Amino acid sequence: MRLFILSPFAVACCLASILCDSRVTTAAEKPNVIVIYSDDQGSLDLNCYGSDDLLTPNLDRLAARGVRFTQMYSPSAICSASRAGLLTGRFPARAGVPANVSSSKGVSGMPSDEVTLAELLKSRGYTTGHVGKWHLGYTPETMPNGQGFDFSFGHMGGCIDNYSHFFYWAGPNRHDLWRNGTEIHRDGEFFLDMMVEEGQQFITRNRDQPFFLYWAINAPHYPMQGTAKWREHYKDYPSPRRQYAAFTSTVDEKVGELIETLDRLELRDNTLVIFQSDHGHSTEERAFWGGGNAGPYRGAKGCLFEGGIRIPSIVSMPGTIPEGQVRNQMAIGCDWFPTIASYCDAEMPKRTYDGKSLTGVIASGEAKSPHDHLFWLLGNSKNGQWAVRQGPWKLLGNARDRGVPKNAPSVDKIFLANLETNPGEEQNLMSQNPEVVSKLQAIRDRHVADIERENGMRPKAK
Repeated sequence: MRLFILSPFAVACCLASILCDSRVTTAAEKPNVIVIYSDDQGSLDLNCYGSDDLLTPNLDRLAARGVRFTQMYSPSAICSASRAGLLTGRFPARAGVPANVSSSKGVSGMPSDEVTLAELLKSRGYTTGHVGKWHLGYTPETMPNGQGFDFSFGHMGGCIDNYSHFFYWAGPNRHDLWRNGTEIHRDGEFFLDMMVEEGQQFITRNRDQPFFLYWAINAPHYPMQGTAKWREHYKDYPSPRRQYAAFTSTVDEKVGELIETLDRLELRDNTLVIFQSDHGHSTEERAFWGGGNAGPYRGAKGCLFEGGIRIPSIVSMPGTIPEGQVRNQMAIGCDWFPTIASYCDAEMPKRTYDGKSLTGVIASGEAKSPHDHLFWLLGNSKNGQWAVRQGPWKLLGNARDRGVPKNAPSVDKIFLANLETNPGEEQNLMSQNPEVVSKLQAIRDRHVADIERENGMRPKAK
C-alpha cells in the first residue's frame, strides 16, 4: 500500500475547499425567500415580456438574473382565489376560496386548517412576514398572524386608497391598515412607500436567520395612483394606458428599492426571489375600463381566457438558478408551494396538492412540464366558470370574456380552443372535435367531484 503525504500547502487548500463547500451547502439548505405578488398586472406589461411603451428596468433586470416563464398561469382570474392557490399549493376551490373573500371586518376567508407557505417554512425555522395586501379573511384566525405569519403589515380587504388607507369603493368609514392584527393610522403616507419601508426593515431585522417575506404589492390594481415622477413621464399617453403605465412603473421602482436592500446586505445570492402577477389586467370601470396589455390573448381579469390567467412570472437566485433564460413549459402559481419547499428542504404536509415542483424546469429548458393538464374553477361547481388545459387544447365552461370592458359579446357556454393554432382563442372548435371536448370535460368532472368530496370532509366553521 502506498502512502501519500500531502504538503502543508496542499492540506491548507483541501481544508479551505471543504470549509467553502460547507458554507455553500449550509446556505443552500435554507435560502431566504421573497415572493412579490403584483396585482392586476397584464400578460405583457413588462419590457422583458414585449411591452415597448413601459419603463420597467428593475423587473427586467430581475429577469436577466433569473428565469422568465412564458406559460405561467395564475391559480385563478380573481384576487382572493389566486392568493389562496399561491399560499397553499392547491387549486383555490380545494383550498376553500373559489371566489373573492369579503372585504368586511369580521368575515372569515380561507379556512384556518389550510397549511400556508408561512406555516410550511416556520417548520424549517424561518421567520415569516407579510407586507401589503391580504384579502383572505378578516377575522383573527384568518388574518395573516392566524395563518402562520410572525409579522404582518398591510390591508386585509381587496384594495385601499393609497393615501387615506380606506377601502376604495365602498363605505363609509371603512379604514383598513393593520400591523399584527391591530389597526393603525398613518393618514397621508403613500402605501407603496410604507410597503418598501416595512419590507426593508423585515429583511434587515432577520438578515442573520432564514426568512420568508410575502410582499403582496397592491398595484397596478385600482386606484391607479402612480407617483408624480411617473405621471409626468407618461402625461402624453392616452387614457387609460396613461394611468396604468404610471402605476406599473411605480411598481417596478418600488420592487427595485426592495431588492436593492438584498444587494446592500449581501443577501442577494442566498435569496430566492419570485415575482408574479395574481392574474390579468382589469377592465372594470374603477380601472378606467382597462389600460393593461394582454397582447394577442383574449380576455382579462375575471375570466379564464388566456388574458385573464396567463401572467408575467420571474424567479431568480444568482449562483443557484440559471440567469437570463426563458422557460416555455406550462406551469401554474400553485407550483410555487412545492418548488419553495424543495429549495428550502421543507417536508410537505400530508394532503392533496395540485401544484408540482418546478425545480427541474427552472434548471433546464429541456425538462418536461410537471403537469399533464391544468384545471380552474372560478365560483361554484354548478354555474361558475371553469377551464381545462391539456397540451394545445383548452376547454372553457360557462365562459365569459372580460377583455371587452363594455357590451362584451356573449360566449358559447362550452368553448374549445387550440392554443397552438389559435392562441387568441377566437375560434370555438367544439363541434369539430367532440372527442377532445369529452376528454377534457371528464377531467373537469373528476376534479370537481374530488374537490367537493374533500371540502365535504372539512370541519364546519363555527
